[in-house]
Amino acid sequence: MLKNYLLIAFRNLKKDRVFSLINILGLALGMACSLLILLWIRDERNQDKFNKNTTQLYSVYERQYYDNKIDAFHSTPGIMADEMKRVLPEVKYASGMAWEDPATFQVGEKIMEEKGNHAGMDFFLMFSYKLLQGEASTALNTPSTIAISRKMANDFFGSPELAIGKTVRYENRKDFKVTAVFENVPEEASEKFDYLINWHAFLEDNSWAKEWGNNGPRTLLMLKQGTNPVAFEQKIVHFLDNYNKEQGKGFHIQLGIQRFDDMYLHSHFGLNGKLEGGRIEYVRLFSIIAIFILLIACINFMNLTTARSVKRAKEIGVRKVVGALRSSLMKQFIGEAILLAFIAVFIALIVVAAVLPGFNILTQKEIVFPYANIIFWAGILLLTGFTGLISGSYPAIFLSSFKPVTVLKGVLKLQTGSVWFRKGLVVFQFVLSIVLIIGTIVISRQINYIQTTDLGYNRENLLYIPMSGDLPKQYELFKQESLNMPGIKEVSRISQTPTEIQNGTYGVDWDGKDPNSKPMFTQAAIGYDFASTMNIRVLQGREFSQSFGTDTVGYILNEQALKKIGFKNPIGSRLTFWGKKGTVVGVIKDFHFNSLHVPVNALILRLGEKDDYGSMLVKTRAGQTKAALASLEKLCKQLNPKFPFTFQFSEDEYQKLYTSEIMVGRLSSYFAFLAIFISCLGLLGLAMFTAEQRTKEIGIRKVLGASIVSLFSLLSKEFLMLVFVALLIATPLAWFMMSKWLEDYAYKTNISWWMFVIAGLVAIIITLFTVSFQAVKAALANPVKSLRTE
Repeated sequence: MLKNYLLIAFRNLKKDRVFSLINILGLALGMACSLLILLWIRDERNQDKFNKNTTQLYSVYERQYYDNKIDAFHSTPGIMADEMKRVLPEVKYASGMAWEDPATFQVGEKIMEEKGNHAGMDFFLMFSYKLLQGEASTALNTPSTIAISRKMANDFFGSPELAIGKTVRYENRKDFKVTAVFENVPEEASEKFDYLINWHAFLEDNSWAKEWGNNGPRTLLMLKQGTNPVAFEQKIVHFLDNYNKEQGKGFHIQLGIQRFDDMYLHSHFGLNGKLEGGRIEYVRLFSIIAIFILLIACINFMNLTTARSVKRAKEIGVRKVVGALRSSLMKQFIGEAILLAFIAVFIALIVVAAVLPGFNILTQKEIVFPYANIIFWAGILLLTGFTGLISGSYPAIFLSSFKPVTVLKGVLKLQTGSVWFRKGLVVFQFVLSIVLIIGTIVISRQINYIQTTDLGYNRENLLYIPMSGDLPKQYELFKQESLNMPGIKEVSRISQTPTEIQNGTYGVDWDGKDPNSKPMFTQAAIGYDFASTMNIRVLQGREFSQSFGTDTVGYILNEQALKKIGFKNPIGSRLTFWGKKGTVVGVIKDFHFNSLHVPVNALILRLGEKDDYGSMLVKTRAGQTKAALASLEKLCKQLNPKFPFTFQFSEDEYQKLYTSEIMVGRLSSYFAFLAIFISCLGLLGLAMFTAEQRTKEIGIRKVLGASIVSLFSLLSKEFLMLVFVALLIATPLAWFMMSKWLEDYAYKTNISWWMFVIAGLVAIIITLFTVSFQAVKAALANPVKSLRTE
C-alpha cells in the first residue's frame, strides 16, 4: 500500500512538473529561511549557558530612586563584591568585573595589543572557563597576577606551558606574573577577553571605585547550592543602607539580582526600573518572521494543491467507486504533502549549508551547522512533519470530500466555501508579506534617523587615539607638535570615548541644594579645547582655558545638568564635585554621549589631571585625513615607541552602538524579499491555473471582440482585490507592531502614512508583474485553438 501511495505521488510530481517545482521551491525557500533563523535563535539562547554553575550565577544591579524617577543598571561600587562575600552567608564566591580594556603588553621585544578585563580572585571558581595551566583558586589571588588565553600565550611565549610564571609588562607601567592560561573564550560566551588582571590592581588604578558613592564595575555572585534567589534578593534590597550614608528622603538605592545567563538577552531596564527587554526582542521578532515565512510557504502549498483539484477529481472518483475510504484518501494526500516536505527540507538543508558563511558575516557570528547534533535532526524531523501536516491537512480534507457521482459525470464545481477559503489564504499570505515590507521600511527609517540625526557634535573627520604607555605624560607635547602638522585642525582629550560616557556619581553639591536630594550625574574628565574639537556649542560662559588657573576646580555643565541643578545664573556659581569646591565656567548644548535608546543625561565635565588615561581627540581637516594619520603615526612612534599606533574613527565607534539594529535591518529586508518572492510563486501558480480553467471563456470573449487590455484586467482584478483587502488588514497590524518596537528608543523616527502607501504600491506592482505574464499569455492565445481543444 505504501509503495502504491509513493508511486502515485511521484507520478503526480512528474505529471505537473511546473506546479511541483513551484510547490517544492516555495516550501524549500520557506524552510531554508526558517532554519537559518532557528540556528540564529539557538545561538542567541545558548549564550552563557556553558557555565556548569549557571543556576547559581547572578549579577547585582542597582535601582536608584531620585527626582521622581527610577534608574536601574548593573553598575555598582567596585568594593561591593568582596563585602557581600564577607557578610552574606548565602554567597559562596564573588567577583568584581570592569569593562573591556584594550591594552598594550610587552614581553621582550614583542609588543601587542590585547583585549581583556579585570576580575576578582574567585572568577575562575565561578565560571567554567577551562584552565590549561594553573589552578582556579590561585589564578588571580594577588594584585600582581594575570591570567591569559591560549591565543595570548601563543603570541608571546609560543605555548601555554612556556607562559606560566613569566612576566608581562602592562601599558609600559606595571609588570604582572602569568599564573594561569585559559582556553580561548568559547563563542557561546557573551564576555570576550584574552586576559584577566586581578581585581585589586583595578582598584589601585581607579581609587574612585573604592568609594561607596561611585558606580561603574559589576558585582558578580555565585550563591551556595540550595539558596533561594528570591529570598536572597529580598534580603539584599537595602544592603547599601549600611554603607552609603549619602542616601536621604529624595534619594535611595535598592539592589536586585539577575541570573548571569539571562543578561545577554534581557539587558534593558524600563522607566519603572524593571527588566523589560533587550536582545530578546530581536529573538521574538525573528521567531515571528520565521513563522510568517513558513506559513506563507504552507499557504502556497494549500492553494496550489486545492486549485489543481480538478485534475485529480476523476482519480478520486474512481478510487472511491472501487471502495477507497475517505480516511485512506486523506492519509494518502497528507503523505504526499509530507513527502514533498521531505524533498523540500533536503533542498533547504543544502541551501542553508551554502549560505551559512555569508549569514555568519551578516550576523557577526560563528554559527556552525550542527551535523552531529541529534536534537537538531530531531527538530528537523518535527519541522518537516509539522510543515507537511499543516500544508497537507486542508487539501486532504478538501480533495477527499469529492462525491464520485458528481466527479465522474464531469460536472465538478468547486464549492463557494472552498473558493473563499483559498482567497482567504491568499489574503493572509499577503497580510504577512505587507507587514514584513512595512516593518522593513520602518527599521530602515530608524537606522537612517540614527545615522543622520544631529548628535550635538560633529563626528566627521574626528579620531580617537587611546592614551596608552607614555602618551598621558607626553600629551602636551603631542598636542603642540600635532597642531603644527598638515591636516590637523584641533586636539583635545577625554577620559572616556564620547560615544560611551557612563561613569555616574551623586557626589555633587551646590548652594541651595535640598539636603535630602541626591541626584545622579554622569561625569567625565576632559582637556582644553574639548568643545571646539567636538564642535559642541557653548551656550554660556566658556570652555576650559590655560589662561585661567582656577579651571582646575572649574566645571562645565550640559543643559540637562543645568536643569537638574536649577541655577538661573550658572556662570560663577559655586559647585562642589567629589569634595572639591569650584565654580561653573561654562554651559554647553546637550550632546548624545550614549545610544539613542536612552535620553541625554545630566553631564558634568571637569578638567583632567596631567597623567589621566583615556583617549585623545583629533579633528582633521576635510580631505586630509590620510596625510594626518601618517603624521600622527610618526609622532606617536617618537613619543611612545614601545606601543603600536592605534586609532578609531568617531563614525565607526558610533556605528558600533547600533550593530544589532543594522543587522536586523539587513536581515528583515532580505527575509521580506524572500517572503514576497515565495508569495509570488504561489500567485504565479494560481494565475496559471485560473487562466487554464478559463481557457474557453477567454476564447469566447476574444471571438466576441474583447481586447487584450480587457482580458488582462479580467484575470488581474481578482488578485488585486485580494491585495487591497490584505493591505487594509496589514496596515493597523504593522503600525501597532512597529510602534511597540520603536518604544525602545528615546529618540526615534515617526511612522508616516507614506510608508504604508509604498508598501501597498510594492505589493500591487509585484502582484501585477507576477500575474501579467500568464494573463497576457492567455489573452494572446488563439481562440480557435482554445475552443477546439475544449
